[in-house]
Formats: sequence, C-alpha cells, structure tokens
Amino acid sequence: MDVTQTVRIAGTVDDSIVDGPGIRLAIFTQGCSRNCPGCHNPQSHDFSAGSEVSVEELWQRIAANPLLSGITFSGGEPFEQAASLIALAERVHTAGLSVWAYSGYRYEELVDGIPSASAARLLELCDVLVDGAYLQEFRSLELKWRGSTNQRVIDVAASQTAGSVVELAL
Repeated sequence: MDVTQTVRIAGTVDDSIVDGPGIRLAIFTQGCSRNCPGCHNPQSHDFSAGSEVSVEELWQRIAANPLLSGITFSGGEPFEQAASLIALAERVHTAGLSVWAYSGYRYEELVDGIPSASAARLLELCDVLVDGAYLQEFRSLELKWRGSTNQRVIDVAASQTAGSVVELAL
C-alpha cells in the first residue's frame, strides 16, 4: 500500500449503521461532477473543498476499530478518485472486511472504465455497489441503503460471475 497516497474527503462517519450492513467506516469523498438535484451531500461536489487525508491514516482508523464490518465509499463521487481508493480497498479486503460503494455511475459504465480505467479496478474490489444517480422524482424513504427507486444494490462478485447485474435481495 502506498502510504503517501492521499484522498480528498468531505468527511467520515466512524460508526455508520446506515451505509451498509453492520458497523462501517463511511468515507465521503470530496468532488462530484454529477451534481444530482436534491443530493443529500451537495457540499461534497466542489473538487477543491474538503481536506486531503492519507490512505495510511484512513487505514489506521479502520484497523483501530475491531467492531467494523467494513467500509463504505460515498460522496461526492468515489469513482472519480478511484486510483486513490484502490490501495485502501485492497487492504480492507486483506483484513477480511467488506467494501461497499455508492456511485452516481451505473455498474455498466464502471465496468467499461468510466470515468477512468481505475474505476473498473475499484469496482472489482467492491463487494456491493449502490449505483445510479439520485433522482428526486423516484425518492423513497422506505428503501434500504438507497435514496431513489432507480438505484440498484448490486452484488459485484455475483455480477462479475454472471456477466450481468445481480441485485441483492433486500
């Protein structure tokens, strides 16, 4: 793991219970080009805001919490910083923890390397992807782990094996 690598973040939540199953460290990346109307994190859109944190510092926070089930990348748009998040995701998996990610990009786009080739690699390291732009017209407070009905909760490994999207049964 490149201990000098950094990620620009809007913030973190040390003990999230709403960003995937169990207790998770939620990492809210800073910067998003999608700007979905009604986004619940509009302050995370500006690429020059937030703060730089080292991948090693994030890893140390994860390693220090024995109650964590895993981490969740949210945003902003984590796949627009995929190259910086890969090393952390690899380390998390090595420790036996899960990786979830939220993205405005669709699974199919990420597989194709959109917005960058690193996005496809980060996707491979995710256990679950919640994909698709938040759409206000499809908003529902009754959905588990997503904000609008157009978003999918995807089992990444099963999808890679099947060659098509496999959604988790919720």
